[in-house]
Amino acid sequence: MKYYLAIGLILSAVLVGCNPSSNSENSKVEDPELSVETEDGIQMIPIETPVGEFKVWTKRMGESPTMKVLLLHGGPGMSHLQYGNFKDYFPEEGIEFIWYDQLGSALSDQPDDSSLWTIERFVDEVEQVRQALGLNKENFYLLGQSWGGMLGMEYAFKHQENLKGLIICNMMSSLDEYENYAKEVLGPQMPEEVFAELMEIEKNGDFENPRYMELLSEHHYPYHFLRMNPSEWPEEINKMMELVNPNVYVYMQGHSEFGITPGASLKGWDVRDQLKNITVPTLVVGATHDTMDPAHMEWMSNEVQNGQFLLCPNGSHLSQYDDPEHFFPGVIKFIKDVDNGEYSGN
Repeated sequence: MKYYLAIGLILSAVLVGCNPSSNSENSKVEDPELSVETEDGIQMIPIETPVGEFKVWTKRMGESPTMKVLLLHGGPGMSHLQYGNFKDYFPEEGIEFIWYDQLGSALSDQPDDSSLWTIERFVDEVEQVRQALGLNKENFYLLGQSWGGMLGMEYAFKHQENLKGLIICNMMSSLDEYENYAKEVLGPQMPEEVFAELMEIEKNGDFENPRYMELLSEHHYPYHFLRMNPSEWPEEINKMMELVNPNVYVYMQGHSEFGITPGASLKGWDVRDQLKNITVPTLVVGATHDTMDPAHMEWMSNEVQNGQFLLCPNGSHLSQYDDPEHFFPGVIKFIKDVDNGEYSGN
C-alpha cells in the first residue's frame, strides 16, 4: 500500500496545495489527454452509495470471452495509470483487461464526503462495477495492487462466488506487520543517521519538513517503490502522482511512509485469520525489494486454500515496471492456467 505514500507530489498536494473543501460535491479531473468520453471501450458506470449516485470511469482493452481482468489501483485515491503498461502485454496474449478509477479518483466523480471512504463501500462499488461490466465466475479475474490488493481480498471475502481468479500484488494481509517490516527491516537498511532523522520527523508529526521528502527520495523510493532513476520514471506514473486525491488518501492512510498514521481509517486492518476462507484460485505476487515483506506474501499464498506465489526478484512495489520480465509472464501464466483448467495451487 505504501508505494505512493509520501512521494513528493503527494505530500506537496496534501500539505501545501490541498484544501479539502476545494473538491466540488461531484467533481472529477478534466484532463483532455485522458478523458475522451467517446473513445471506444470507455464506460462511465453509475454507482449507488448511501449519499447518492455517482459515476466511475472504466475502459475496456482487448476482448476475451473467458479471460477478463478488472484492475484495482492503489492509493486509495490514485488511478488506473499505475497499470499503464498492461496494454503492452495482456492484449497480445488474448487477455482482456479493464482500467478502472475508483470513486474519488482521477476520471471518476470525486464527491467531498468522507463517509464514502470505507472498505465496505468500496467493496460494494466493485460489485456494482462487476455487474455493469457483465463479469462473472466464467470470466472474471480481479487483480489489485497495494491498496487494490487489500480491496481485492475484501471483495473475495464477501463475493468470491463471482470470481474465476484473484491476483493480490504487493500487499500484505496485516498493516501492523507491514509497519513492523518498514521500521525493523527496511528502515535500518538506510544509513543510521538518515533513519533516525526520519523517525524523529515522524515522531513530531513534522511532515511539512522538506527534509522528510529529501531523505526518502534519496534513500527509500529508488530502492523500494520503483527501482528506476526518478528522472526516468514512466510518464503514466508521473501523471498518476499528479492526479492523486489527497482527501481520500490522507483520510484512509495518513502521511507516514513507515506505517498508518493514528486516526486514519485503515489503522489496525488485519485479515490474516480470514485468508483461509478464500477458495478461488489465487496468485500472490511479491517482490524482493518491495515495501511489503515478500516472505509474508509467500505465507499468504499458503494460507488461502488454492494459492500460488510469484516472486519478482528484481522488483520493488511497482514490480510491473521494474521487473516486467518476471511479473507479466507469471501473471499471464496464472490467468491462462486457470482458464485452461491446468492450474494447481500449492
